[in-house]
Amino acid sequence: MVLQVKQPLIALFGGTFDPIHQGHVQSALELASILEAKEFRLLPCHRPPHRNNPGVTSKHRVAMARLAVADYPALTIDDRECQRNQLSYTVDTIEQVRSEYGEEVSLCWVMGVDAFAGLASWHCWQRLLEMVNIVVIARPGSVLPTVGPMADLLEAHRTDNVDDLHQCAKGQILLQHLTAYSISATDIRALLKQGESANQWLSDSVIQYIQQHQLYNH
Repeated sequence: MVLQVKQPLIALFGGTFDPIHQGHVQSALELASILEAKEFRLLPCHRPPHRNNPGVTSKHRVAMARLAVADYPALTIDDRECQRNQLSYTVDTIEQVRSEYGEEVSLCWVMGVDAFAGLASWHCWQRLLEMVNIVVIARPGSVLPTVGPMADLLEAHRTDNVDDLHQCAKGQILLQHLTAYSISATDIRALLKQGESANQWLSDSVIQYIQQHQLYNH
């Protein structure tokens, strides 16, 4: 019997994080543990291609993200997309990270079901599985595509075994259920705009930063 070597795994979790909240942080911690990730990187997006630009600058969003994960050694912030003054295409980011780590390390791009369902609209989406594995976060009530290119992609590349991600550096899709959090950054922005408290969903350091810089109040 040949024992396969378990390769280190690097997880990449992109988003606008506008603002980063405890749902983001706790989901990242839960997934980092499940994946046994050597590194779990949160990548704030500078200019998202498929939605309006965030109302808060990338500089502020990166700063808040760093504050939010400061007490969690398992999580790090990667600000490479915010250093590029251009649209934040995932394929460019993955290509850069892959070139840094080489071909043997398992890279995993983390996304929600809704983002996965719309993956066919992404720039050069067909290249993603040539460079990474994809981890799709499932929430209660979320529905996977059953027809179309994403359904076909899932059928061809799906695995239900986390260990497979450590054996293969790229080319697989894992559907992973995580604890649900009944809040979103949109909800938090609305609360703050109305002058209401969102303290239960934000770390103290992020709250202080928002107040100091008078963010989300108009």
